[in-house]
Amino acid sequence: MIKAIILDIDGVIVGEKVGYNSPEPHPDVMVRMNQIKDSGVKIILCTAKPHFAIRNIIGGANLANPHITDGGGVLIDPITNKIVKKYALSDADARKVLKMCLDNDIYVEAYTEDEYVIQRSQVCDITDQHTHILQTEPLIVDDLLAFRGEITKIMPVVNGEEEKAKFAELFNSLGTDLTLNWGIHPIALPLLFGIITAKGISKKQGMLDILDSLGISSENALGVGDSNSDWQYMELCGSTATMANASDELKSKAAFTGGHVDENGVLDIFDSFFGEG
Repeated sequence: MIKAIILDIDGVIVGEKVGYNSPEPHPDVMVRMNQIKDSGVKIILCTAKPHFAIRNIIGGANLANPHITDGGGVLIDPITNKIVKKYALSDADARKVLKMCLDNDIYVEAYTEDEYVIQRSQVCDITDQHTHILQTEPLIVDDLLAFRGEITKIMPVVNGEEEKAKFAELFNSLGTDLTLNWGIHPIALPLLFGIITAKGISKKQGMLDILDSLGISSENALGVGDSNSDWQYMELCGSTATMANASDELKSKAAFTGGHVDENGVLDIFDSFFGEG
């Protein structure tokens, strides 16, 4: 029996058709999520985005439960503003990563619980694009290294797989205990978004923490994602599903594949596991 859905956002319920399913899901998807929630199934959004970027989705579907945000760095119910857990990076490690990015002219954003920060000298087209995705303006500072706040996530942005590999090499040379994962957004390709969190913190750990807080076993969860990295949490779920726009590798692992995100393919998943709405 499925008691919870661990639901990725970008590439699953948010696509690249601006005004149709971007920056927020299509109304039909919002209505269906609300119906499933009303049936007693918890819908737990699982994203690298900060909680303030998904408030409209949570409020629109009335998903009054904790969600996995900042790649697992902040587990929060934004409706009640109740934090289940928050994992901050050590100040020393955060400064190492930010300095490395700035020294190598790598675009980078630092996230706290309630805002994200960029250095004025790095403001560019990426800033505009990410502002659309997050639906929130960044805090712009003259010197990012002088910023003092409890950082829960650092997000470098690179262009394509070659730059991703170069970044990973630089990151590994720092010798920190931080965790690096990667994400994408359909409207931002070929840009790739690094997700740097505290040691061992990821969507997978976030899922385990939230399900534990709700008293739900992962065997009773449906994991839905669209990128290979999502398999980290999906593989622990009793049921799994992905999208037509996912990689062939992920589609070969998931038990069910719905339609394309830009055709509201998540509705196929909902209908398959919960009956037609």
